[in-house]
Amino acid sequence: MNPFPTICSILAEILDLDPAEITPDTYVIRSLKAESIDLLEIGVAMQHRLGIAVDDDSLFLKNVRIALARAERSGAEPLSALQAEFPHLSEDRLTEILADLSAGPVLQVRDLVSYAQAAQHKAAEG
Repeated sequence: MNPFPTICSILAEILDLDPAEITPDTYVIRSLKAESIDLLEIGVAMQHRLGIAVDDDSLFLKNVRIALARAERSGAEPLSALQAEFPHLSEDRLTEILADLSAGPVLQVRDLVSYAQAAQHKAAEG
């Protein structure tokens, strides 16, 4: 099941937006102006509507900068550090995140979708 329509609906309801304004490439914090309380509500709604376990840190990419700082201290590659921290994201997406960090919060709707798909796959495997 493609979780995008459900996630789009959740975002539209919580952030009081027209769902037509939300695309996979929309930034959740930068563009939609989601705040920490909104993220909490989004996580809970995704858990209930999609029937998935939600780890807020992973779902909302909260530890990107921490993972990168840890990698720098240990001499690890930044991309490898992010892959270990966010296995639900593709290498291409992680490379985009690295290039986009200076512009602000990097979380996009497609990251939420990727997380949901990975959680659904994990649940289906049992």
